[in-house]
Amino acid sequence: MKNLWLIITRYNAFFLFIVFLGLALYLVVQNNTFQRASAVNSSNHIVGTVYARVNAWKSYLHLAEENVLLAEENAALREELQRFIAPDSVIQGVVSDSARDVQYRYIVAKVTNNSIHQTNNYITLDKGRKHGVEKGMGVISSNGVVGIVLNVSDHFSTVQSLLHSETRISAELEDSHAFGSLMWGNNYDAQMAILRDIPNHVKVRKGELVYTSGYSLFPPGILIGKVTETGLSGGDSFLDIRIELSTQFHNLQQVYVVHDLFAAEKAMLESQNDNDG
Repeated sequence: MKNLWLIITRYNAFFLFIVFLGLALYLVVQNNTFQRASAVNSSNHIVGTVYARVNAWKSYLHLAEENVLLAEENAALREELQRFIAPDSVIQGVVSDSARDVQYRYIVAKVTNNSIHQTNNYITLDKGRKHGVEKGMGVISSNGVVGIVLNVSDHFSTVQSLLHSETRISAELEDSHAFGSLMWGNNYDAQMAILRDIPNHVKVRKGELVYTSGYSLFPPGILIGKVTETGLSGGDSFLDIRIELSTQFHNLQQVYVVHDLFAAEKAMLESQNDNDG
């Protein structure tokens, strides 16, 4: 208190100036219509700016939570979309046996670890066995295919990335619907892959989109990328096509684990083919 009194005593002229200045401004504003309106407008502008800044910071602090909510909403919309989509289009994502049933469920997961510069790259997710994730499930993002679930614990799972020397995805060309096997080019370029086993007679154009065929772990019609080079020789009867991947592996944050509800039934039926043979 003593120090405060000393400061007031030492700078009393300054404080008196501030008091009289404030009183003068108050009298001017109160007794003049124009100045009063100008003061109100100025104060509204200042208060509005302050509120806008505060709201921007609040939005930023809640951004992660909003992203999770949006991802969950997108997963629900993907499932709901299956009820209205015809199964005969390459860009449409379901084959279902009734108007009410859906084949695919989507589990929202967050990427907690990721590599893109190795020969064999892996991704770690924050969802595991307790969340319904199982080994062998496909993983996609909002932009395209990500990889295949490799190992699962109660709370986490690891994914064999599409950027892995042993990952193979059944892929289909947009125009001809010819399908082949897509694999990473293994050239340490996280955006390029090779589509193999496309017959020589198939006409392929640059810029043509490539989707999942539905013959593997993924729903049909999930975007994989687009054709950038068509003149690669893959053998006597087949073409190799260079694909620019649509998934941005360097900044993956939210993904969807694909649960095929009919996978076990399909695998059991197909296993009978080997027994019959």
